[in-house]
Amino acid sequence: MADWAPIAKEYDPLKAGSIDGTDEEPHDRAIWRAMLARYEPNKGVTGDPHLTLFVARLNLQTTEEKLKEVFSRYGDIRKIRLVRDLVTGFSKGYGFIEYKEERALLKAHRDANRLVIDQHEIFVDFELERTLKGWIPRRLGGGFGGKKESGQLRFGGRDRPFRKPINLPNMKNDFYGEGSSEKRNWSREGTRDWRTRDRDHERSRDKRWPERERSWAWGDSERERDSKEERSRGRERKDRDR
Repeated sequence: MADWAPIAKEYDPLKAGSIDGTDEEPHDRAIWRAMLARYEPNKGVTGDPHLTLFVARLNLQTTEEKLKEVFSRYGDIRKIRLVRDLVTGFSKGYGFIEYKEERALLKAHRDANRLVIDQHEIFVDFELERTLKGWIPRRLGGGFGGKKESGQLRFGGRDRPFRKPINLPNMKNDFYGEGSSEKRNWSREGTRDWRTRDRDHERSRDKRWPERERSWAWGDSERERDSKEERSRGRERKDRDR
């Protein structure tokens, strides 16, 4: 618990898929894909990763000029890269902005998150592809994004940080037998009592079952005898009437 932090310092797909970073098994297939992936950052990307912002949830109509107009108020911009589809050329809704100074980067990171641009509330964070060790992008099952409807939730980022895990060591130790031996013996005896009680109940039920069968058989014979008597009485009445 001493080294716990709400933001991941090193990317682990299994921890990113857990709300508090304590899961031991993946809960969706995307995590398996991310754990098996061998990803290397894009070598074609240039610029200083420590001076670059990641901007997402953009309106598809937002252009580089609009981004420059908004983000230049925080400092001098060196480069803007709006990610577009290779075939259609349309925006994919996210991009990267590289500043000239770290002071401008930190100011934009602090103030530009959840800013509304072209009727869209944007998301701003540091670039993680080249700065966070072990990073796996969302298309391979990693990332810090995801929607609740799809079940692919990822934690440990700015948008959805880890929740602090519940740590109850004292209760756990007391519950699992660090108390007196009398308590442990009592619990074991208690389990034996329940088992013997169940066995006695089974035996008594088995004993009662033949008695019930005999009583049902006796009841059936009594009914047959009564019905025969009623039939004979009916014949006698008919003979008298004649």
